[in-house]
Amino acid sequence: MNASVAASPTMPVLRWLLNPAFWVPAADVFAVLTALALPWSTTLVSIFAACWLGAAALTFDYRAYGQFLKRPMCFLPFAMFGLAAIGTLWSDAPWHDRIYAVGPVVKFLLVPALFFHFRRSSRGTWVVVAFFVSCVLLMLTSWITAFDPAFTLKPAAGRVCGVFVKNYIDQSQEFALCVVALAYPVMTLLKENKRPMAWLLVALALGFIAFMVVVIASRTALVTMPIMLAVFALRHLQWRSIVVLSVVTVIAGLAWAVTPRMCRNVETLSRDFELYQERNEPTSAGLRIEFWTKSLHFIREAPVIGHGTGSIRGLFEKAATSDAAEASGQIVANPHNQTLSVAIQWGIPGVIVLYAMWWFHLLLFRGDGLVAWIGILVVVQNVLSSLFNSHLFDFHEGWMYVLGVGVAGGMILKREAGAAADGPVKS
Repeated sequence: MNASVAASPTMPVLRWLLNPAFWVPAADVFAVLTALALPWSTTLVSIFAACWLGAAALTFDYRAYGQFLKRPMCFLPFAMFGLAAIGTLWSDAPWHDRIYAVGPVVKFLLVPALFFHFRRSSRGTWVVVAFFVSCVLLMLTSWITAFDPAFTLKPAAGRVCGVFVKNYIDQSQEFALCVVALAYPVMTLLKENKRPMAWLLVALALGFIAFMVVVIASRTALVTMPIMLAVFALRHLQWRSIVVLSVVTVIAGLAWAVTPRMCRNVETLSRDFELYQERNEPTSAGLRIEFWTKSLHFIREAPVIGHGTGSIRGLFEKAATSDAAEASGQIVANPHNQTLSVAIQWGIPGVIVLYAMWWFHLLLFRGDGLVAWIGILVVVQNVLSSLFNSHLFDFHEGWMYVLGVGVAGGMILKREAGAAADGPVKS
């Protein structure tokens, strides 16, 4: 009797913890925390993402999830992981390099899980807002760092003006995404005559832009952002607005091009190319040409199945024709192009899976609305930036893709399921 009385207070708690209704909002909270942490920390992102997966896994109907995985947008991330895992069998790299190279692909497995979870959750918007708020806070913090370089979490030897944490490349990708994503809600708010909120969002967008113009921005972000704006214009503006936007963009681009900072960037790019050609110096622009040229040679050697997972560094070691102080002697495990990185390791099948995944994820967001715009923007940014980097395999940009596509895709699927349940509208 006493034992049952003593145990009785814990029973409601156990029933509560075993109830799937508890774990759905818990998973949502972990997703929000992951989005909040992404601009700031890699460790916290890994912890919160693992917690999200554990919480969400307790709520899945696995028979329904198995049927759900038959869709191309879901099984293609699994196919990419499968290629990485199987590719370890024919690679000549040491086993620790093979296993390490599988790591960046594991996160793709969360994309269909995020689809499945957020097609039933009503808190997907929380995740999107959390990421945006976190980026705004990072932008404000970075402005302080621009004026006071000591205000940073980076060690003294690695400090960069305007970079509070991580690096300016990741920061620029976030800021560029926020700027272009804000175009849709600003347009919508102006149409609804909600001008105060619209001008607040415009002010935030200008804060991001001003930081990239005045302080620091990656070349990839500077190249891809105008193209993303063009995608917005073609999808959401009438032709007259497109003409006006084009004229404004050209004028702004010309004004930007003559600023001292942009002039230095152009001069640096030109000088880097000359130094690479004439002296074999390992400049930024020259190294990319070196990496891409050698990568094409590696692909020609094994176009069907590639050289295997984790083989890139070993191939560059064998191809090094000079000491490490020169461009031709550089040894890397990343050719700075997503297609080349995939093709070297897994050949033509890998490239097919990569582009098919991008394509089917793009198709998911072909509808209208803010969520569809955010989804298509995440995919387009990743495709464009992957011309100059292996951004799907990079931690920060890869997680931007996984979270952005997974959460927005789940919200789109939830909306489509609701529309199907409502049935056709009768006239």
